[in-house]
Amino acid sequence: MNDRNIPVTEDELHAYVDGELPAERRADVEAFLAAHPEDAERVQSWRTMAEMLHARYDSVAHEPVPARLELERLERRPRQWLYGAAAAVLVAFVAGGTAGWVAHGAASAPSTFRSFTADALDAHRLYVVEVRHPVEVGGNERDHLQAWLTRRCGWTVFAPNLEASGLKLVGGRLLPGPNGPASFLMYESVSGERYTIYSAKTENGATQMRYAKTDKDGALFWAERGVGYVVSGSSDRERLTKVAQAVYDQAEKNGT
Repeated sequence: MNDRNIPVTEDELHAYVDGELPAERRADVEAFLAAHPEDAERVQSWRTMAEMLHARYDSVAHEPVPARLELERLERRPRQWLYGAAAAVLVAFVAGGTAGWVAHGAASAPSTFRSFTADALDAHRLYVVEVRHPVEVGGNERDHLQAWLTRRCGWTVFAPNLEASGLKLVGGRLLPGPNGPASFLMYESVSGERYTIYSAKTENGATQMRYAKTDKDGALFWAERGVGYVVSGSSDRERLTKVAQAVYDQAEKNGT
């Protein structure tokens, strides 16, 4: 069969951007793009986004998967956290919150705060660099994604609507957490800026907001109804706070 008679697929367009397209199909894909300006523009936007992500995250893209993110941990007993290394990485964190947020109970214990934030930031940095496979279930399957994560995690997982913040749901995946499964949701702006929401069970019933910052990324942690949440993204704290507040408000409204 002549390859030129085979329609160009979406996967082939992504493979073309990633440099993974078989050589024998390259000419066909380029001919298709030349004849379809809208698809060519879409492919160029993917390439631009990939370049932006690599420019920002290449320093961590090839690091080994952290031990805390290995899926085998879902079958193990919860580990006892060691915080020396995590404390060295997390800098400039302060207890706090924002207007409209009420602190519930005592402040989060440093161990819970650090372990949750370290796990969330590790996952954030590991997956935001991915162009083709950033999530397991795409945002176009929101209902299925929420039902699947809810069933696996054991609490109601709700994917908030963050379009008012200029963010669209990319999708989500299941990760290991400190006490069992963790939910991981990813959002993206039209410019390629990505935010993630990591949630897992915690021994803390409810805590106030706490902030952490790494070299290029910020995170806000809180706990509610025995579930810990970390919103990770821009090191612009004001922007991060607005996104986290939207997540918090919708979670409260939905009782999750």
